[in-house]
Amino acid sequence: MPFATPPAESRWTLFIPKLVTVLREGYGGAEFRQDFIAGLTVAIVALPLSMALAIASGATPDKGIITAVVAGFLISALGGSRYQIGGPTGAFVVVVFNVIAQHGYDGLILATMMAGLMLIAAGLFRIGTYIKYIPQPVVTGFTSGIAVIIASSQIKDFFGLAMGKEPGDFFPKIMALGKALPTTSAATLAVAAGSLAVIILIRRYRPTWPQFLIAVVLASAAVYVFHMPTDTIGLRFAGLKPGFEMPTLPDVSFARLRELFPSAFTIAFLAGVESLLSALVADSMTGRRHRSNCELVAQGVANCASALIGGLPATGAIARTATNIRSGAKGPVAGMLHAVFLLIFMLVAWPLTAFIPLAALAAVLMVVAWNMSEIDRFTHLMKAPMGDRVVLLITFALTVVVDLTVAIEVGVVLAAVLFMHRMSEAVEVQTNVKLLDDDVADDTPHQSRPVTQAELPPGVIASVIRGPFFFGVAMRLGETLDRIGKPPRVFILRMRGVPMVDGSGASAIQTMLDRCAKNGTKVIITGIQPQPKQVLTEMGVLDESRVTLVPNIEVGLATARAMVGA
Repeated sequence: MPFATPPAESRWTLFIPKLVTVLREGYGGAEFRQDFIAGLTVAIVALPLSMALAIASGATPDKGIITAVVAGFLISALGGSRYQIGGPTGAFVVVVFNVIAQHGYDGLILATMMAGLMLIAAGLFRIGTYIKYIPQPVVTGFTSGIAVIIASSQIKDFFGLAMGKEPGDFFPKIMALGKALPTTSAATLAVAAGSLAVIILIRRYRPTWPQFLIAVVLASAAVYVFHMPTDTIGLRFAGLKPGFEMPTLPDVSFARLRELFPSAFTIAFLAGVESLLSALVADSMTGRRHRSNCELVAQGVANCASALIGGLPATGAIARTATNIRSGAKGPVAGMLHAVFLLIFMLVAWPLTAFIPLAALAAVLMVVAWNMSEIDRFTHLMKAPMGDRVVLLITFALTVVVDLTVAIEVGVVLAAVLFMHRMSEAVEVQTNVKLLDDDVADDTPHQSRPVTQAELPPGVIASVIRGPFFFGVAMRLGETLDRIGKPPRVFILRMRGVPMVDGSGASAIQTMLDRCAKNGTKVIITGIQPQPKQVLTEMGVLDESRVTLVPNIEVGLATARAMVGA
């Protein structure tokens, strides 16, 4: 039963930070040296990103670094992932910009505080366990929509257009930008295009180098040496001095809270989803497992702290977390050190930021927007069944044209309706190593005899999926592999009882095949029905080089014996 209450002791272990776990395992000088290098590397990546994201959000650049320092430190220190790096991310740009425009900066502080409390409550009530039920088309739809909005918001600074305040709505903004194109500044465009070219070239030929920082430093040097007439941080934010001063507490009333509730909920939703997605990415890269509810509590505490010092909303950053892992991080100390390095820069070298051209930061955000767009995943889901495509496109369109909050609400409701339409029977995903249900020769799934463990060759594991394989259970396939432990030589996936697969289910099977291929595990699928076979074939999942299809378990066992023998 999913809502069964665990024993008190095990319940509270869900909230032990990974920092405590790492220290208990033994943490010495060698681990600290690795974390020191990883933390410095991530700080170099986070420095220009934090400023660029803050400016795009309608705030000052120092707010981005302050957020990365305070929230980044707390997310690593209190979180449920060993490698999570927290800070401002592109997902918040749209909602933060709208909150500041409609309610002022004090409204953002209050909304961020409310979101932090929501995240803490979500973690304590163990809602993090169920965030995985948000379907992939909804997540991809709004992240791709956010990417389009971020890219459109940087056109003015990228081209150096002479225009007044940009319209807030997407289509009026595009029309206004189009009318202002004749005012393009050649110097600004040269800086932006040059920065973009540097980032692309470094990404292609030297992917381990800090591409964003190098591009920003080179652009700043060029503007300073050649006296190029383009806008810089020093010109736009003259006299800016960063600090950790407690902001004036906003007006708190029931009417104000009700007014800000939708924005606060959106911030909490984005922070929860993106942080857990980032933790899942870290798990897939390292083979570790995060504590989702502990992570939500840490995100909530970090957002409350960020609001108290006048910062921005924060969450786990997938790209920075991946950089942290690739840099050799051993635990949360790397993320804490990344925050310390950013603090040192802010205290010692802040005056240097005055020379940074906004065109270079616009180029950085153009790359961020491209990364967020998830073109590959978007096109992959466009091969999914019609219902998934409708959810994806409607969520994407509403994000761009209407509002992020509306897009999430409509997308989730549409996905739920689609699920109810598809759901005709209870869904069961069963892993059984000692006893397996058998497929019979007449292809009748209800008539079967048990197959004992003795019939399985050594190194062969089998799982059976029964019922529609939709987004609500797709993530449990990965949990099946986690419970198996040591990767088997052959993995038999029995799908005779699966009448339907949707886009999320196909993506889960694709991820399973990728994981098995990485571990050298051969995969056999038995008894696949016409609809799942059609969907998986159209989405390119059933690659003959990675999976073998057989009609029933008898042939599957014979094939597995041949594979193990080979």
